[in-house]
Amino acid sequence: MFAASASTARGTDLREEGRTRLTELIGAEQRRARHTRADYRRLRSEVDAKARQAGRHDARVAEARGRADALAVRAGFAPLKGSAVRVTLDDASRRPPGANPDDLVVHEVDVQAVVNALWAGGATGMQIMDQRVISTSAVRCVGNTLILQGVVYSPPFKITAVGDPERLRGALRASPGISVYKRYVREYGLGYAVRTADRATLPAYTANVTMKYATVPDEGA
Repeated sequence: MFAASASTARGTDLREEGRTRLTELIGAEQRRARHTRADYRRLRSEVDAKARQAGRHDARVAEARGRADALAVRAGFAPLKGSAVRVTLDDASRRPPGANPDDLVVHEVDVQAVVNALWAGGATGMQIMDQRVISTSAVRCVGNTLILQGVVYSPPFKITAVGDPERLRGALRASPGISVYKRYVREYGLGYAVRTADRATLPAYTANVTMKYATVPDEGA
């Protein structure tokens, strides 16, 4: 038996360590993301304090600061309060006969369908799990986990949108992508719930913002 194991291993470890390494990598990235967000919030507070101080002595800075504050709510950089709709998506709790694993989990396309429908329904702000999302936010799923701005979440996934509840619910009903998801809800037991909140508060967006844009190349290039 020892000879067979040695021959099969050929100097390598027979135990699969890839899963362990991946788990450790995800944990390390989550810790790094938390530290980065904390540093960003601290530095941003310092910048805001210096800008307010400069505005007391320079009218141009005060005017620019006022314009920025007026746009902050719409851009997602200030808390937002109002009536809201919360959508919850969850994996199936059991495996029906004939179902494969992909049929039983919430996918990236399902979360994105809800996000797109809520924006189309006139949402003035949105939150996924405990994070505010803005125009540059990207929804990514790996297996049955959601990765948002460097943080990994497990289901159930909760998406909260501030806006007119009737319009938001109507947009959810009209979404082709959500109609497909609802078929899986009926056939495989995936979770789908929509609730209205008379009052909700979305936090300000606190992650870093990296702007990418096109440039015109030099004529000689």
